[in-house]
Amino acid sequence: MSKIQEPPHKLSGNWIKDLDGRTELAQTMRANYLEMTNHLGGDGVLSYSQRALVEQALWLQYWLRQENAKMANGGEYDVGKVTAASNSLQGILMKLGLRKQARDVSLKDLVDRVAQ
Repeated sequence: MSKIQEPPHKLSGNWIKDLDGRTELAQTMRANYLEMTNHLGGDGVLSYSQRALVEQALWLQYWLRQENAKMANGGEYDVGKVTAASNSLQGILMKLGLRKQARDVSLKDLVDRVAQ
């Protein structure tokens, strides 16, 4: 099965992993996933549900950016859909928590991070 070039039109599980890693979009989305999961304490401590919410939040962010770009360029813009998506994104982010979560870090983690 070939890798996808952009997020699916309808949300599906593991869509970030299915993106073609050679694309800028895939690299950006994976970096955003890593940033968001790290903010929540790390992918390893998140439940399946939390990881699913992170993927859904990233999909909604992408979709909203696309819709806002359409509006900025004078294209068709459905205010109702954008409002609903914005409210959904806000609800997901509130459910996940806006505060950064502490996580245990080993000496190896610190050395690896400094090396980057």
